[in-house]
Amino acid sequence: MDRRNYLKTLSAIFATGALSSLGSMSASERAERVADRAATLYDAPENNPTKLPEIPEDNLNFILANDLGRNGYYEQKTIAELMGKVAESIDVEFVVAPGDVHHFNGVASVDDPLWMTNYELIYSHPDLMIDWFALCGNHEYRGNTQAVLDYGRKSRRWMMRERYYSKQFEIDRQTVEIFFIDTTPLISRYREKEEKYPDAGLQSIEKQLRWLEGALAASNAKWKLVTGHHPLYADTDKSEVERTDMRKYIEPLLNRYEVDMYLCGHIHNFQHIKPTGSRVDYVVNSAGSLARKVKAIDGTKFCSSDAGFTLFSLSDDAITFYMLNGKGEVVYQYTRKK
Repeated sequence: MDRRNYLKTLSAIFATGALSSLGSMSASERAERVADRAATLYDAPENNPTKLPEIPEDNLNFILANDLGRNGYYEQKTIAELMGKVAESIDVEFVVAPGDVHHFNGVASVDDPLWMTNYELIYSHPDLMIDWFALCGNHEYRGNTQAVLDYGRKSRRWMMRERYYSKQFEIDRQTVEIFFIDTTPLISRYREKEEKYPDAGLQSIEKQLRWLEGALAASNAKWKLVTGHHPLYADTDKSEVERTDMRKYIEPLLNRYEVDMYLCGHIHNFQHIKPTGSRVDYVVNSAGSLARKVKAIDGTKFCSSDAGFTLFSLSDDAITFYMLNGKGEVVYQYTRKK
């Protein structure tokens, strides 16, 4: 049995056990449910292939996926299949998941069934059994955020151990460092709603900003990316205070330490914005489940209301990202060289 078939078998065994824990059903019903899920997860429709350009084998590749958790509904299963196909066709090394893996009220514990229905049973393609570097979004802050940190003790691929952290990756001769920040506590409207976001006001803004500035100042990576759940610039009908608070706290550090790109989600559409006079590329990744309408604003280089995910491919001298919709089409690509 080859590696992929072995992993498929393990996934099916795991799914059987997980589904049985979600409710009582007969053995035949469980087998039928697992068969349905396996067909969906592993056998993407032949008339819906991904349409990626050729990517050099030596590049460092990762997927950006956020705003996922809809228990498989809307476009979540389809997009999860496409993520698996992309990871299968090229060497994707890890996934960056900046928040809202769990809609709508986060998780209650590491044993919450939502870990199965929002995550494990959906992203079960063998080639997605790679490291997932995650963050809390505002929906995780409606629940038990400590359980999101603790889930790494149960899942080998869930790499989030702190609310904010950084990770350096080798490309060829150069490196990229990704700084993962915890944005919900930076925004006043979440801190003020203690009954709805109980953990947000408990986090120190000053402590996180000291960490981020120190980490950026100490980094010797050629490429610096910062990722968080909330945008600094975006077209959205969400409260303007979200962007103004983010710009107040984060934008000066991005500019001072010459960060190349800021990656986020939250808005449920694709946007690439470069404000006048800014050297930072602001990338808003669409939802991996349910998208929203969008229009261009000042500095918009591209926007789309498609749901989907973004593939990043890095060489020593360039970062290229490809925004893919739920049909596997590259709706936009962009290269930054240095």
